[in-house]
Amino acid sequence: MTGFKDHFSASAREYRAFRPTYPTELFEWLTRLSPGRDAALDVGCGNGQVAVLLASHFRKIFAVDPSSEQIRNAIVAENVEYHIAPAEATGLAEGCVDLVAAGQALHWFDFERFYPEVRRVVRPTGGVFAAFTYGLIRMGGGVDAVIDQFYHEVLADYWPPERRHVDSGYQSLPFPFPEIEAPAFQLVETWDLPRLVGYLTTWSAVNKYRQRTGSDPIPAVETELRRSWGTQEARVVGWPLALRVGRVNQN
Repeated sequence: MTGFKDHFSASAREYRAFRPTYPTELFEWLTRLSPGRDAALDVGCGNGQVAVLLASHFRKIFAVDPSSEQIRNAIVAENVEYHIAPAEATGLAEGCVDLVAAGQALHWFDFERFYPEVRRVVRPTGGVFAAFTYGLIRMGGGVDAVIDQFYHEVLADYWPPERRHVDSGYQSLPFPFPEIEAPAFQLVETWDLPRLVGYLTTWSAVNKYRQRTGSDPIPAVETELRRSWGTQEARVVGWPLALRVGRVNQN
């Protein structure tokens, strides 16, 4: 697993508890695109959020992540098979899947090694690769201003360089497959303040801040969020979803 940049093992439990859920419409659309529904692969699967959503559409789901802690905390589903492996060397048999999906993960991969692996595991008759990412959480008002300041100023020196691809909506990434235009999708949930604060703890830059400084940036931003939150118990929160989707091994 040379080159694995482990940003999330330390917060694997928080990642499972606080990360948002992808819209079911996304996976219904991807399933319609896929030439088959026998097997799909979730790369950089983390806690298995994408894998379990794909599981209701495909007979078999393979899910890989190089973090043993993420796999240990993954969501169990009968037809999901988890493996500790990098996206660039999944260990799967050649030509065994109809769809490869990467949710909030592609920006971490070694593209020169990963894209050949996608071609290797997708059936020679063709399949689909889909990568999707979401950026800054939005909910309006003064809360957004607090989050922006936390993201762009407090954590500015602690984001890994790969984060720029998320900020660009993956448009800065190389993408070697013939692209398919995707409809607009959005993650939308209703959260209380503790859920929002828990979500912020899963940011890679927060972990890096703690490691480098020996202090925790969360209490200060939580104080600011409480001042801006208002009287309502919960707020509707959302993230626009950016997609890069393409045909693989297309004849």
